[in-house]
Amino acid sequence: MPSALPDGEPVPDDGALPAHALADAADRPLGFYLHVPYCATRCGYCDFNTYTATELRGTGGVLASRDNYADTLIDEVRLARKVLGDDPREVRTVFVGGGTPTLLAASDLVRMLGAIRDEFGLAADAEVTTEANPESVDPAYLAALREGGFNRISFGMQSAKQHVLRVLDRTHTPGRPEACVAEARAAGFDHVNLDLIYGTPGESDDDWRASLDAALGAGPDHVSAYALIVEEGTQLARRIRRGEVPMTDDDVHADRYLIADEVMSAAGYDWYEVSNWAASEAGRCLHNELYWRGADWWGAGPGAHSHVGGVRWWNVKHPGAYAAALAGGRSPGAGRELLSDEDRRVERILLELRLREGVPLALLREAGLAAAGRALSEGLLQRGPYDEGRAVLTLRGRLLADAVVRDLVD
Repeated sequence: MPSALPDGEPVPDDGALPAHALADAADRPLGFYLHVPYCATRCGYCDFNTYTATELRGTGGVLASRDNYADTLIDEVRLARKVLGDDPREVRTVFVGGGTPTLLAASDLVRMLGAIRDEFGLAADAEVTTEANPESVDPAYLAALREGGFNRISFGMQSAKQHVLRVLDRTHTPGRPEACVAEARAAGFDHVNLDLIYGTPGESDDDWRASLDAALGAGPDHVSAYALIVEEGTQLARRIRRGEVPMTDDDVHADRYLIADEVMSAAGYDWYEVSNWAASEAGRCLHNELYWRGADWWGAGPGAHSHVGGVRWWNVKHPGAYAAALAGGRSPGAGRELLSDEDRRVERILLELRLREGVPLALLREAGLAAAGRALSEGLLQRGPYDEGRAVLTLRGRLLADAVVRDLVD
């Protein structure tokens, strides 16, 4: 029998969705997220659903092996075709994340993409992204990905300073991410992203500026910059609790964000989501925009989350349990929830406020409209868009985005 989490209902063995979730589906964009849960080592700050070879040993046997993972994930892509029906529906975006997807052979990633193309078809201008660890790729690997249909790649840089990387337990050497950008461009990649993290214990303002300068100097057309969040249960959280490394505070995070926006704006990169900057409209990550705008996506892989037509579900987390479900002809779904109209209204506000285009004021209720008026007077929302019926954050508003959105959803 399918299992459910406490806050969800069971997923049917065949993964079937309610009829209302599929109504008018052909009119909605569809994306695929493919989760590869394997890592060579575990970073101290990471709480994602990932596993090293040692962590999998003895808990999944051959079913948890990297060697046959692509075949297992392809089984879920085929399940998606059955669940979503036979109506024509091209896939607009594909994003392969992890973990470290590039621990798999390039041919495996290409086969996974090929399964989506075979089962659904890809839009002519589809965005196809994979994340990559800088130390797990070389020019030949990147060329194989590009030839196989990938046109966007995201490298985890995090920092240009060795002592910061050491605190994060990142294993790549400074300078390697920047070299990867050049190698990706040489392989023919249209779009390249670098991920940065600010607020690591021991990082200074100068360290952060050096990381920004190094990232922008490499010439990506997209940069993501995230504040370090210390998650309970991680190695970094234990080190901070033991007093081995200091913890930064919200004021430091705010200062680093202001530095990031200043440096990236001066270099010609515009923010389009609170933590993301692009050198042009074409450089924006279309896949993430599917999430932020509440479109449909199927998340394949252990622990992956999906959303189709107001139904959200999530897969079992362990690669062995995931593979066993699919091998037995069952959905790997662990639980799901049906979103009400109010749930979807609130989610739109939560997500769209973070975007440069903001959120329509028409979505707000009386208390939310009053809060928006206060936010405007406090300099947290832009006057021009407000007068045109949209709530759009100012730079100061971006610093306080979480607090602003809490008021607007009332």
